[in-house]
Amino acid sequence: MITLALSKGRIFEETTPLLAAAGITPLEDPEKSRKLIIPTNRDDVRLVIVRASDVPTYVQYGAADIGVAGKDVLDEHGGAGLYQPLDLRIARCRMMVAVPQGYEYEQAVRQGARIRVATKYLNTARTHFAAKGVHVDLIKLYGSMELGPLVGLSDAIVDLVSSGGTLKANNLVAVEHIADISSRLVVNQAALKMKRSLIQPIIDNFAAAVERMAQEEK
Repeated sequence: MITLALSKGRIFEETTPLLAAAGITPLEDPEKSRKLIIPTNRDDVRLVIVRASDVPTYVQYGAADIGVAGKDVLDEHGGAGLYQPLDLRIARCRMMVAVPQGYEYEQAVRQGARIRVATKYLNTARTHFAAKGVHVDLIKLYGSMELGPLVGLSDAIVDLVSSGGTLKANNLVAVEHIADISSRLVVNQAALKMKRSLIQPIIDNFAAAVERMAQEEK
């Protein structure tokens, strides 16, 4: 049995064509079902539905053999014990620093300065500002990052940006690009050794599907 960890929402939707390419079809829609373990058309493959931030943990400890997780989540997790064979090129966005319009960001981050940053990506933000020689007071939030600067909680935020519409609606502007983000296939290293005959074809089919989609985009 192969257990594949996925999260609801955009990642699940964009992973569905890759699953189909590997001959895997979920028998229930996780957005409608209350089940956390979803059967598939294959008796040897099941899906477990977990929070996006928990996917690497389930795979690392062997509760799932394979998972799909964003690079943002993997960077925070550290990737310990995980084999990352494939960038799936789905759920793409950017990790950015954003500030209120009119805020003098370049002046604020001169070397040796100190700023307050609201984010749920503590490791990413800490590493980014340390490389710039900037002292940072990190304030962990789990949602509505944009509110932080608006109510004086922070000077800036570090968050994922897709269209930028939410920033604009809240009078914020992205001022610095940290990283391009997409979802990756992650595999438990022990499972790959023990179940290679089942796992490797899934990896290969995902890779072929990703390449086809990349060619179609050109």
